[in-house]
Amino acid sequence: MSYLETTHDLYKDAALTPDVGLCCTTNPIWELPGLKIPKIMQEMNYGCGSTVHARDLVNNPKILYVGVGGGMELLQFSYFSRQKGGVIGVDVVDEMLEASKKNFIEAEEQNPWFKSEFVELRKGDAMNLPVPDNSIDVAAQNCLFNIFKEEDLKKAIEEMYRVLKPHGRLVMSDPTCEQSMNETLRNDARLRALCLSGSLPIKDYVKALTDVGFGTIEIRARKPYRILDPKNYPTDELIYIESIEVAAIKDPMPEDGPCVFTGKAAIYYGEDEYLDDGKGHILLKNQPIAVCDKTAGNLADLEREDIFISDSTFHYDGGGCC
Repeated sequence: MSYLETTHDLYKDAALTPDVGLCCTTNPIWELPGLKIPKIMQEMNYGCGSTVHARDLVNNPKILYVGVGGGMELLQFSYFSRQKGGVIGVDVVDEMLEASKKNFIEAEEQNPWFKSEFVELRKGDAMNLPVPDNSIDVAAQNCLFNIFKEEDLKKAIEEMYRVLKPHGRLVMSDPTCEQSMNETLRNDARLRALCLSGSLPIKDYVKALTDVGFGTIEIRARKPYRILDPKNYPTDELIYIESIEVAAIKDPMPEDGPCVFTGKAAIYYGEDEYLDDGKGHILLKNQPIAVCDKTAGNLADLEREDIFISDSTFHYDGGGCC
């Protein structure tokens, strides 16, 4: 049985019988004003973070969510796009689509503003999205892409890039791991389906996005997720897995390479009121500015003693140099 077939069967079972421990989200459940999340949706929250960010969701955006789970994030997205078919949910598992449809009925009872018609559910897989080119403002996936092996991951990212409008954004949450995993772990179909052994290092994860053409990458959060220990998994060492939240923006690729924000900041503290780096960035005296890794490197190359550049915090929330 292939790893994709194993994944399909695992989430078919999870749709028919909710498995609260299947994934352990590292985010609290959103409870915005007037938004109530049915308990069944919380039990079927098979993600490792959140892809719902209010600043992404302005002006009634057209939203695509791949891998619907119990519908919780679809409901949250609908909060910001209250229009018929404003949110498209795609899943390859029939049982998960049916479970979400039932959960939306309960969501309607608890949320007077919500109508099931706000969400359009479609059967399809991440490598062949049933969505037209350049039609989506915000696309999202939670704890799905880490399951895919290299070629399938490339296809899935290319599909997201295809359906996004120019300057649209792909918002993701996935497990990552900086340690190398042995081949036994990597090839274990069930562990991969459980969002464990497919975890990539952050630099490889980012490269997969920029290779497809995303010109701007924002790493918004990096949090502890799971441990693989020698007593319970086929490994000789303790392996630490984190979850990250990332936005990849369909900006044009700059000539000097992508802008990747990993939470660095620069502070100019010289005698002048500001510093012009000659590359389009003005640093006001003693005013920190978020900088992409590329700009941080360029500033460091100036070899000035009056510029401080922080380490990566792996938390970026806008307002940067680009």
